[in-house]
Amino acid sequence: MSTKERFWSHSEEVIAAIMLFVMAWIAFINVITRYFIKYSLAFTEELEVNLFVWMTVLGIAIAFKRGSHLSVSILVDKLPLRWRKFSVWLAAILTIFVFSLLIVYGIFEIQDEIDLGITTESLSIPVWWYTMGVPIGSLIVIIRVIQMLPQYLKKERERNGS
Repeated sequence: MSTKERFWSHSEEVIAAIMLFVMAWIAFINVITRYFIKYSLAFTEELEVNLFVWMTVLGIAIAFKRGSHLSVSILVDKLPLRWRKFSVWLAAILTIFVFSLLIVYGIFEIQDEIDLGITTESLSIPVWWYTMGVPIGSLIVIIRVIQMLPQYLKKERERNGS
């Protein structure tokens, strides 16, 4: 596996790890400043909360990539192979639909934030920088769902013994 392929296959984890590292350091610095100067650094909460949004959508993509998302399959497991395959396709289509809506509405929200010139209170950063996490993360989720669909179908066939 080439370096480029390895990075692509673990890009969400790398980005999420970097964000988590940054969030941990920001929180640590805030604790230290509270202890020594008795005041909180207001911008730290802004960064942590908004990085958490990015980490959430990256976590969703990681879960789909690993096949470890939550699912209640008690009824689906009792279905014949044809219907289990149908349920995998249906779940993929509905997932793609929902995250496509998040992309569309996220873009609308970004456009509104740009048009209105909205900035954050503490750092005066354009809010759309943070909002971009939703459509970008949603696109990554859609890519991972499409990428993993053949593996989900293969797993269903193997469960059936065919």
